[in-house]
Amino acid sequence: MKHLHTIILSLILLTAASCEEYTDLTPKGALVVETADQFYEMVSLPNRGYPINNFQYLVDDQWMKESNVIGQTPNINIINFTFDETTDRVSLINNSSFYNQAYTYINRWNTIITLVDDSKGEASTKQLAKAEAKINRAYDHFLLVNHYAKGYDPQTAATDGGICIMDKFDLEAQPSKSTVAQVYDFIQKDIEDALPYLQEKPRDVYHPSLAFAYAFKAKVHLFKREIALAKEAAEKSLSYNNKIFDLVAYSAQGGPNVLSVPAANNIEVLSYQYMTGYNEMNFAYQNIISPELRTLFGTNDARFNLFFNTTSTTNLDQGSNTAYWATVYTRFFYPTVGMKTTEVYLMLAECYAREDKLTEAVDILNTLRAKRILSGTVNLTVPATRKETMELVINERRKELLLGFNRFFDLKRLNTETEYAKTITRVFPIVNKTVPQKTYTLLPNSRLYIIPFPLSVLIKNPKLTLNTDEKVPF
Repeated sequence: MKHLHTIILSLILLTAASCEEYTDLTPKGALVVETADQFYEMVSLPNRGYPINNFQYLVDDQWMKESNVIGQTPNINIINFTFDETTDRVSLINNSSFYNQAYTYINRWNTIITLVDDSKGEASTKQLAKAEAKINRAYDHFLLVNHYAKGYDPQTAATDGGICIMDKFDLEAQPSKSTVAQVYDFIQKDIEDALPYLQEKPRDVYHPSLAFAYAFKAKVHLFKREIALAKEAAEKSLSYNNKIFDLVAYSAQGGPNVLSVPAANNIEVLSYQYMTGYNEMNFAYQNIISPELRTLFGTNDARFNLFFNTTSTTNLDQGSNTAYWATVYTRFFYPTVGMKTTEVYLMLAECYAREDKLTEAVDILNTLRAKRILSGTVNLTVPATRKETMELVINERRKELLLGFNRFFDLKRLNTETEYAKTITRVFPIVNKTVPQKTYTLLPNSRLYIIPFPLSVLIKNPKLTLNTDEKVPF
């Protein structure tokens, strides 16, 4: 079996990435993996990156500098920013770093799951390695299905096109596409299989903890509108970690210019994944927030006042009421793609709101706001209706869960419910007076919310078909 591991892992090192073809696995610290502990160490993967460039402007929270749009040849960013449904996007997305990286990680997890039982070592270590790999495999499938498929709708999920499920090590695989419901079933089975063996305090922060696993379980249930189960899982996650970093106290201490809070010191973090890499916030000036989101923050929110720049003449259009994150990652680590405790609180608040427990929902929001709002109205009053309470929850999600996947995923899932669906309008340009100002509209059922699979992958796997009505150029 030692030789089998050597041969298989050597093959993986030579293989290229895609949905149908596993790729690029470099075992941590060794080319030969033969013990359970080595497989367990393979789960620890710092700097996991999930780029958002295929969809980042399909939300009401982000904006583009006017000179990057006006007079430029339309690329995928401009197509998305102007909500252009007349162009087939397939030829504009020849490759996708997000797609390749997510399936590369899945390959890693499948290698561990497939081979660890035949390795040398304790049975408990094998169980733990397999469980951690399964929770990570579920997480990557969750990101993929919410990227390339319609948001989960209980009425249509069984027939809505999903993604390729990769559930085993197979270098030659050309899998067929599963439905959205099948992908969610697979995700939930992996979560349930993993939970009995996970640890409250793993060996390092790159191993998934019970707090993260239950937070992720809550998220999956919430996206499926399984509210009672989502609430139960969120409460379980908070039983392991319910800490909120106090930005109000931090502001009084002088903020990031006086006291650095690197990743290891942010008590809210449940999982370390990134849009690009651990230093991504050094380049956050590329992620400009919209006038709508800036207005939503108001003037007394520490999440905005501590970290954003509104005055740069280089990175912003003056007079546009936009802003960008201007705090380097060594000064303050703010999770974008990974999960954190405050997301769990917000999921719990949403569950209460959906159950018409409006006071309980607002109480949770006020618990968070006490650590976020610097002055003025900290405690929100309880609205009269569920819809109004949900609006408060959604607004706090927009302010708390910045930049990564969350707003895009939230719009997709909420747009499947008539009560919460949103038509986004964007008036552009704001500052430039040499071109006509237009209003761009993104309807809740727009095909733009479903990202096309990369052209290179569609060419390689004829079984993989688009989930939109766009045409492939071959």
